[in-house]
Amino acid sequence: MDPQTAFVGTYSDGASEGIYTCEISVGTEPALRSRGVTEVTDNPSFVTIHPTQQFLYTVHEIETGAVTGFAIDENDELTRLNRVESGASGPCHCQVHPSGRFLFVAHYTGGAASVVPIREDGRLDTPTDVVHHEGSSVHPERQTAPHPHAVESGPDGKYVYVPDLGTDEIVRYEFDPTAGRLQRVGAVSAAAGAGPRHLAFHPDAPFVYVINELDSTMTAYTRAPETGELDEITTEPTLPTDYGGENITADVHVHPSGRWVYGSNRGHDSIVIFEVDSRTGGISPIGHEPTGGEWPRNFAIDLTGSLLLAENRYTDDIFAFEIDDESGELTETSATLSIPSPACMQIRRESP
Repeated sequence: MDPQTAFVGTYSDGASEGIYTCEISVGTEPALRSRGVTEVTDNPSFVTIHPTQQFLYTVHEIETGAVTGFAIDENDELTRLNRVESGASGPCHCQVHPSGRFLFVAHYTGGAASVVPIREDGRLDTPTDVVHHEGSSVHPERQTAPHPHAVESGPDGKYVYVPDLGTDEIVRYEFDPTAGRLQRVGAVSAAAGAGPRHLAFHPDAPFVYVINELDSTMTAYTRAPETGELDEITTEPTLPTDYGGENITADVHVHPSGRWVYGSNRGHDSIVIFEVDSRTGGISPIGHEPTGGEWPRNFAIDLTGSLLLAENRYTDDIFAFEIDDESGELTETSATLSIPSPACMQIRRESP
């Protein structure tokens, strides 16, 4: 397979210059190679790629929240299109609706999710909707107010899910693609103090996996396609039983085969590996793999399912791990890359 192109969002309060482009090679000798940086200020921490693979969007994790769009050319170079305010403060996550016509944005400090229209040329318009969450939960410091941490469209684009770390809920919205508006239709509660952060959908079955930041757990749910409702299957710890240190989780991804779910631990600085029960969607822990650095805020799985790439924010590095195609276990490779404060990696697919 030809090398894959990935874009890495970063925090710009240190040595980072913006959004980094890198090359991923899989095979007998995996390799990571830097291909340059597009200068972007104001914490371009989370990036996402349009379904056509022709545009990239980033949030600016700042008080006056904003999002910027870029065109991606045939050489994987980024050209800035425009920047608009995102509707609330502290945006931390974004995703494009399957139609390609809207960008969803989650605002951690602003306690809101917004809908930003995308024009045919990839440029962004002002938000058509900003929905503010209400409530709190039991953690005396982290859960005194709502903190939406991600916004993910379901596979069919009809329902949108927002894990709210501050209220211990995964809020479900029905999306109106004509008006570009979100209508809250329900929510499922996590355990008190869990702090749901990110979620991932199974590629072939109606299962959803949510990583909970504050109590270091992973929860598996079934999803009803007709209503979008989530029903808990099981919750499992992301840490070894003998670990007594501090930890908060970050990211979750399902392997393309659907056989394994991975999550990142910050503090324990590891990737936890779960096996998926193909019948029930339940998960069973397989083990943990150190990420080679400190504070793996996010990670990615390459398009072939051969490599897992852990982004260690505090040590400014990315490590590649081979995924065993029989067990799902991880083995560290010699492929590493130095990038300041890496926060999110998105891999470009071939254009449809």
